[in-house]
Amino acid sequence: MFRIFIKPLLFAFSPETAHNIVARLLLLLSYIPFSRHIIRLFYRYSSPSLEREVIGIKFPNPVGMAAGFDKNGELYNQLSDFGFGFIEIGSVTPVEQPGNSKPRVFRIPQDNALINRMGINNKGVKSVVSKLKQNKPRVIIGGNISKSTASRNEQAPLDYEKSFAQLYDFVDYFVVNVSCPNVKGLTKLQDITSLSEIIDKLTQLRKYFDDYRPILLKVSPDLTDEQLDEIIELILVSGLDGIVATNTTTSRNNLTIEPQQIESIGDGGLSGAPLYSRSLEIIRYISRKTGGQLPIIGVGGIMTPRQAEEMLNAGASLVQIYTGFIYNGPGFVRKILKHLSKKSLC
Repeated sequence: MFRIFIKPLLFAFSPETAHNIVARLLLLLSYIPFSRHIIRLFYRYSSPSLEREVIGIKFPNPVGMAAGFDKNGELYNQLSDFGFGFIEIGSVTPVEQPGNSKPRVFRIPQDNALINRMGINNKGVKSVVSKLKQNKPRVIIGGNISKSTASRNEQAPLDYEKSFAQLYDFVDYFVVNVSCPNVKGLTKLQDITSLSEIIDKLTQLRKYFDDYRPILLKVSPDLTDEQLDEIIELILVSGLDGIVATNTTTSRNNLTIEPQQIESIGDGGLSGAPLYSRSLEIIRYISRKTGGQLPIIGVGGIMTPRQAEEMLNAGASLVQIYTGFIYNGPGFVRKILKHLSKKSLC
């Protein structure tokens, strides 16, 4: 039904409009008696073999929703009905920001890909905290945090501290986003000096809270091996708990569309199928360099259950999807979980 009716209908709208339609529909369905029970009946899949403990948290299954879909913490419970083992909200910034001008999301259907230059549009950390207070999460929540676009890079540590402190009691783990290519200067924070300051501030601040929240770092697929080596070493000595690999890419490798079409779209981070091979390569690299001791959340271009299996085999402890969910529909998580359960990978 999704491929024949729903997908063509949604793809008739711009990507951002289609996303807003889906979000409103999910919120509406939550008010209809028994609707969420029916959704869970059709789409959730559970098995003891899927459970795993990572970063000190027991996950019901290893498949999560990547950051970007639920930017403002409005849909996490509704999304959990489709079988996700965890939901990452954000990226969240200290203050509300509109993001870049529209159009800012572009589909490339022939390549099962998206290019976006959203610019981390969100309603700010106070709004997200309010949502988390109002709607108690029924799923593991990750808080993805970033600096405000208007803040200079030297102000970035304070931005991360603000969001971290306000979200701390309402999420289960944190992801530090310094790798989004759609905010000017943000990826420069992956420089080891800048990154060290941010990480040090957050790990020191964490000591003042009663409960321990794991902190992970999200990295770009466009890093060189030398840059990755520096970041891995920093993570291992700093007290961070893991790594998320990877964010979207500025590369246009593996696209089959004409160069003039790529040029007409312009800047933005590429996600979806063309990113998969690079994300998988980085996961293997990190796992090999750390002897498999560093927890990795693998994300980037998973479009089939077999690819989720490959990421786990490559060294990922957990995986996340986003673009694959858009192209494959609401039954995609269940398909992955059934495949993993049969393969006994969990």
